[in-house]
Amino acid sequence: MGVAIRTAGEDDRELVVRLLDEAFQDDPVSGWVFPGEEYRRRTHHRLMAAFTDAVLADGWIDVTEDGAACALWLSVSVSGDGDGHEGPAGDEDADGPAQVREAVDPDNERVEQIARLTEGVHPSGRAHAYLWMIGVAPGRQGEGLGTALIESVLERCDREGLPAYLEASSARSRGLYERLGFEFTGRALDLPDGPRMWPMWREPRQEARRAPSS
Repeated sequence: MGVAIRTAGEDDRELVVRLLDEAFQDDPVSGWVFPGEEYRRRTHHRLMAAFTDAVLADGWIDVTEDGAACALWLSVSVSGDGDGHEGPAGDEDADGPAQVREAVDPDNERVEQIARLTEGVHPSGRAHAYLWMIGVAPGRQGEGLGTALIESVLERCDREGLPAYLEASSARSRGLYERLGFEFTGRALDLPDGPRMWPMWREPRQEARRAPSS
């Protein structure tokens, strides 16, 4: 059975924030950024809101029709000065990570640090689709919703000859992404006194680019 997917709009903001907050409460990276369960439950949603606003402004968010899963994507282009990518914070705002920290939790340096560290490992030199985050409601995980959301974009990437990139935040998610054609870049991101993240890159599949016969 197929999964119905639509593009989220501003009216879906609260739905997306809630989904991401619930889906990532037990994620290793979220636990590192917001250590302590009570603190995380009180503060984590602010960072998810900042991410949601950034992607609604500069990318797009796919959501399943039943509201159980969402995926945040950015189209990353090669910048004119050759540095290779426009990070999630945006090249026009060089101190974006610091501003996010100020808005989310000024006393928590890890809010800013995670953005700077992921920017530091982001591949440069080629335009690509960047899967920033994907969240599935805890009670709906394991139903293939996340896979359906990703595959809908990867199919378009294949047709257009566009690579895709993401950072896996757990060994379990890394395995899922590998099944979808992503490969570890070889440069892991070990958060200070925290978990490991795996930057992953996917080349477009050439067979999908063949024009259909008329």
